[in-house]
Amino acid sequence: MDLFDYMRENNKDKDSPLAKRLRPTTLDEIVGQEHILGPDKLLYRVIKADKLSSIILYGPPGTGKTTLAMVIANTTSAAFKEINATTSGKKDISEVIKEAQDNMGMYGKKTILFVDEIHRFNKAQQDYLLPYVEDGTVILIGATTENPYFEVNSALVSRSTIFQLKPLSKSNIETLIRRAVSNQDKGMGAYNAEITDEAISFLADVSEGDARNALNAVELGILSTERNEESGKIVIDLKVAEECVQRRSIKYDKDGDNHYDIISAFIKSMRGSDPDAAVYYLAKMLYGGESVTFIARRIMICACEDVGNADPQAIVVASACAQAVERVGMPESQIILAHAAIYVACAPKSNSIVNAIYAATGAVKEIGNAEVPVYLRDAHYSGAKNLGNVGYKYAHDYPNHYVDQQYLPDALSGRTFYEPGDNGYEKDLKKWLEYIKNDNGNI
Repeated sequence: MDLFDYMRENNKDKDSPLAKRLRPTTLDEIVGQEHILGPDKLLYRVIKADKLSSIILYGPPGTGKTTLAMVIANTTSAAFKEINATTSGKKDISEVIKEAQDNMGMYGKKTILFVDEIHRFNKAQQDYLLPYVEDGTVILIGATTENPYFEVNSALVSRSTIFQLKPLSKSNIETLIRRAVSNQDKGMGAYNAEITDEAISFLADVSEGDARNALNAVELGILSTERNEESGKIVIDLKVAEECVQRRSIKYDKDGDNHYDIISAFIKSMRGSDPDAAVYYLAKMLYGGESVTFIARRIMICACEDVGNADPQAIVVASACAQAVERVGMPESQIILAHAAIYVACAPKSNSIVNAIYAATGAVKEIGNAEVPVYLRDAHYSGAKNLGNVGYKYAHDYPNHYVDQQYLPDALSGRTFYEPGDNGYEKDLKKWLEYIKNDNGNI
């Protein structure tokens, strides 16, 4: 190593981006991922005990995959080697394997191999690595943003434990932002800066669970903002935060009245068959950081409550989109939600189903324990006929698979709960029910 290499290595940590400098070095410093790193969880226990076996860390960018690998490097007594699949090839893997074999042969020391972006390895590279993972030459830690069950060799997956990292919560990001501003050793504490609660909340929202995005914005804000002449401090307020992420803050408090106003307007726009307003309020909610699963649930409810049988496909589309957003995530989920919202807004409307269930519920409360007609009761068990459970007319034995028969309890005979409307497919249902219930239906 020459003088320049030495100086570069010496200054690497100091010159690194804030997100890298602030990386935890111990398990206790990690923020978030409690579902796998809580003190009673498997991964926490095996890292603490230095008994790690091969694992694959799977999750979106900025959730701490590389950070967790570095914590393991600082915790383990094993040799730790790191390669990035985007820039490394078979030769690099061979060198690590040779070194791992030497460590085991000469010193009885295990080697942990961290492969970042492991899904970038092609099949041949993954196949080459497999036998050395299988025989314990290396303990693999793979990190990937892609689903390992699709993008990583199935044999490697079967020999590893998969741990899924989730996007950090807003409170997690807020904790990291405060730590970044105040930390004297690895953060920006030496700059004598402060950040307003409003700016912290905004950055935590727009980072969408990616700690790196939030910390990059904090660093940019502190390095580019003039000191306040009176206090001598660098103040990161909402305006500065907006400039750092080139995104304007909108009024959308997910826990306040504004939240309920916007979701109300969204639902009423779909009910009112205005796709333009519906997609606008959808965009506003997404821009404000609203949960995609919350929005998807509201669309499904609207599909039944306000469309119903006028277009039975509305709930099918809404349900499929709700399932899709859970699998896809943002930003693509905005397209899926727009698909569902626009479909429901454009569909013919009917609230007959709502009226039916409310009317039926009212009858239940009014009549109480109305008895089921004897011929509708279960007649499959021994002795049913002795109890008089006979006389049921099997609808499929009659024309149009319909027979005139009382199904409601005697106390409710003749009552109507479901009254089909005249829109969309429900108009056809109405005609069909009228047809089979008159004389022509039984000809």
